[in-house]
Amino acid sequence: MGQVRSRTKGDGYSRFVESITSNDVTPRLRDQVITITGGTGSFGNTMARYALEQGCREVRILSRDEAKQDSQRHDFTNKPVRFYLGDVRDASSLDSAFKGTDLVFHAAALKQVPSCEFFPMQAIRTNVDGSANVLERANRHDVRSVVCLSTDKAVYPINAMGMTKALMEKLVQAWSRANPTSEMVASVVRYGNVLYSRGSVVPLFVRCILDGRPLPVTESSMTRFLMPLRDAVSLVEFALLNANSGEVFIRKAPASTIGDLASAMIELFEAESSINVIGFRHGEKLFETLATREELQRSDDLGDYYRINMDARELDYVGFVEEGEQGYGLAQSQNYDSHNTDRLDRESIKALLCTLPEIRNDLRKVHGEQRATAILSSYVS
Repeated sequence: MGQVRSRTKGDGYSRFVESITSNDVTPRLRDQVITITGGTGSFGNTMARYALEQGCREVRILSRDEAKQDSQRHDFTNKPVRFYLGDVRDASSLDSAFKGTDLVFHAAALKQVPSCEFFPMQAIRTNVDGSANVLERANRHDVRSVVCLSTDKAVYPINAMGMTKALMEKLVQAWSRANPTSEMVASVVRYGNVLYSRGSVVPLFVRCILDGRPLPVTESSMTRFLMPLRDAVSLVEFALLNANSGEVFIRKAPASTIGDLASAMIELFEAESSINVIGFRHGEKLFETLATREELQRSDDLGDYYRINMDARELDYVGFVEEGEQGYGLAQSQNYDSHNTDRLDRESIKALLCTLPEIRNDLRKVHGEQRATAILSSYVS
């Protein structure tokens, strides 16, 4: 990777303040009321549990799926969790949940690439219109911070899901530019594949192994970022602590080829499954990008994270045409993508998988406690 330059106050980009250096997010969550849109999904479940552990006063789950809410209600018995039926497409349905809310984590989205390809208007209504509703209603109800969850597919998007998520990011930045005096901070976190999240490839591979079916692989050399759900929560925490309005945060992550991921899972489960190469699906790319070279040019390298500063200049092209920005695009020569990040080999993939509670449980189901413990001990200290 090339050099990501530092920026100073008054450089024409984000309304810069010093980053909070403490990694302890507890003071920001303790005694707070938190609303999670799309809160019945994998992220919502994990974030809700974590927030409660940190002393959050109340977690509000907003979603349109009453069946998942009912299941989740049993999981959070005797916990300060409230459930709201609503849809981000319907702005008025957000009011009851957002009233009295301190922090909003906006996870509601249509995320399946093939589905969005065939129903792009539905993706627009949820991912774009719905996000606009979240920002407007959160501001109306004096929410302090909104963190919107985005995806690597929003970078150089070639599918409807990625395009609508890219527009969501632009909405956050446009809102931030239009509301420079607002006390609400609207920010974005962008990440790649979350391991074992609902609808992702890892649980699909597990089901194939359990059923004795071949593992379907689109293209063996295809690479994807790999991130445990706990790292997605950490990324949201980091944005909550450090964000200025309009900024995008990325957590650095390793990647692997899909072929190596499938092979590692077969080896880990000591299965005899084969791999079936099925070819590219609708809207898929050979590799994904988390940050463009242009974004990295105006980013801060914060160790495990990148902060992409918002271009906060006004709609005044005189300054742009006559002055521009010296050296723009020269220092950073490449994107940050799943082809040039750290590449995991099969052994490293297995070690990462063994940190997931779901994989541990699956291994116990397949091999029993004794053999599963032996397998896990080879990868987890």
